[in-house]
Amino acid sequence: MSRRLPIIHSITERTEGPSDRTVEVLDLEFSNGERRHFHRQKPHGHGAVVVVPMLDDDTVLLVREYAAGVHRYELGLVKGRIDAGETPAQAADRELKEEAGYGSRRIDVLRAMSLAPTYMSHQSWLVLARDLYPERLPGDEPEELEVVPWKLDALDELMLREDFSEGRSLAALFIAREWLRSPS
Repeated sequence: MSRRLPIIHSITERTEGPSDRTVEVLDLEFSNGERRHFHRQKPHGHGAVVVVPMLDDDTVLLVREYAAGVHRYELGLVKGRIDAGETPAQAADRELKEEAGYGSRRIDVLRAMSLAPTYMSHQSWLVLARDLYPERLPGDEPEELEVVPWKLDALDELMLREDFSEGRSLAALFIAREWLRSPS
């Protein structure tokens, strides 16, 4: 079913919460005449990257880092913000060097992923990095991250681990695995 997008009559901004995040309030009118206010978090920055670094055809590199939201160490993919003036591919290569100690000679930007599209417009770009070589850049992590090689054919084991819970990493691995399996 294809519907006409709601009409935006106005957008106002306000600051909320202890972190002073900016929220946009949209005054919307739907095709059936219903009028509502929807709230969305205003994006900051230029988006982010989630990197699937392939050590070889069968092995992805994960990183273990402290996750303050759940107060534990989590396994996940290399990820980070896109800096001003960077493309997703450039940001992925930089983050890979900072977090895992590798650069990539072959980078494919596979798709954009959203975190919570009902109230955020933030996008993370899924990037596949191959033909890796050792290179480290200083990053902003408070400690060096542990790099953990993981076989793609063992994703069923990974997705059940308690220390692997970040949805973007899980989705990215399955998408990348299918992309790699598809004929070029």
